[in-house]
Amino acid sequence: MGQAFLDNSLWRNIYCVLAGDSTSCAARDYSPGLLPAGMEWLAFTLAAVAIIALFVNGILGGVILLIWGERRLFGRFQSRTGPNRWGPFGLLTSVADAVKTMYKEDLVPAEADRILFNLAPILISVPALLVFSVIPIGAGTYVADLNVGVLFIMAITSLTTLAVLTAAWSSANRIAILSALRSVALLISYEIPMALALVGVIMLAGSMSLGDIVQAQGIPFILVQPLGFFVFFLAAMAEMARAPFDLTEAESELAAGYLNDYASMKFGLFFLAEFMAEISTAAIVTTLFLSGWKGFEPIPSQFWFAAKVIAVLFVIIWFRMTLPRLRVDQVLKFAWKGLFELTLINIVVTAILIAIWPQPTTAELWAMAAINWPVAIISIWGVSKLLGTPDYEKPFPESTNPVYPVDSGSIPASSVLNADSSAVVESGGDQ
Repeated sequence: MGQAFLDNSLWRNIYCVLAGDSTSCAARDYSPGLLPAGMEWLAFTLAAVAIIALFVNGILGGVILLIWGERRLFGRFQSRTGPNRWGPFGLLTSVADAVKTMYKEDLVPAEADRILFNLAPILISVPALLVFSVIPIGAGTYVADLNVGVLFIMAITSLTTLAVLTAAWSSANRIAILSALRSVALLISYEIPMALALVGVIMLAGSMSLGDIVQAQGIPFILVQPLGFFVFFLAAMAEMARAPFDLTEAESELAAGYLNDYASMKFGLFFLAEFMAEISTAAIVTTLFLSGWKGFEPIPSQFWFAAKVIAVLFVIIWFRMTLPRLRVDQVLKFAWKGLFELTLINIVVTAILIAIWPQPTTAELWAMAAINWPVAIISIWGVSKLLGTPDYEKPFPESTNPVYPVDSGSIPASSVLNADSSAVVESGGDQ
């Protein structure tokens, strides 16, 4: 077994329990394994299956809890109770919804492309799962540590555009296609500033490996890269189609949007992917800007990671319940004339600071933070002024137009017409 796998505590503990007789495990004082010598390949396979099952089931369980927690928070925000009937505190409400969805009739439109129609839910849910394969959830706790982890995440999440377009086009529905066109415009527009917002993080860490980025955070990068965090967080909200960017599923205009013709578990897979994307976004923000699993001893690193993810999820839900939906022109203008320019400012300022401090220490990171925060505040204020609605002149009535009184005591003669519009009665008279 390679050194990279042995550095991973998940792989090492499962593999060496099964194949403790191997040379690499024996060198780390593991006792003889459960499998006989020569069966290391089987131990490796079983370890891989166990880790994949652990992550997949953990994510699905997290989605169930997120749906319940989000609905409970909605109740608090809206001064109502929220789910409280099924199970203690309503914990089984999401389970009941999942069972109900599975037993709904699976309908397929007569004119739909059945192959693409059935493939679209898979295309949108699998990438949301693959993102978690490179996210370290604790010290030595991850599936794989790629040296291009950031690039892998950006490439995988971009598949959402293809999945949305496939779902809409295959259903042969005009409303779904209109929603998909909105979605493609939104996703492509926000992928660019979201990727550019991470350039500053990569420059500071000197690596695209998520593990190296966590280790490089002597202080959380949210303090050193406030402008990068601001752009990345808003762009990620748009990529998830969460309020105020939920144009692809605008119920008042497009019903359910691109998934309008889906039912049963195909419909459920789209919503599963949406909530998995919410968790993965919180995990990415935690890893890149909140120093990942780092915390204080003796609390386990996995607990710190989970606590930070929950905090980010709370902020995401808070945004959804606070901000109204934007128009599609406002959303695109915000991406191209607002966030894009902010990322360029962040890259230039970060490059200058890296030129001054090529290998920043913790004290130098604090100095960078002291410089970047005023730059971020001034830049956001300036862009907001450029994007703001222009002031309108206060209208004044023209002298030729009649002035209508506030009360109904009298009606101007010029505004009262006869039934045949041929004469005007005197002021105060009967019409």
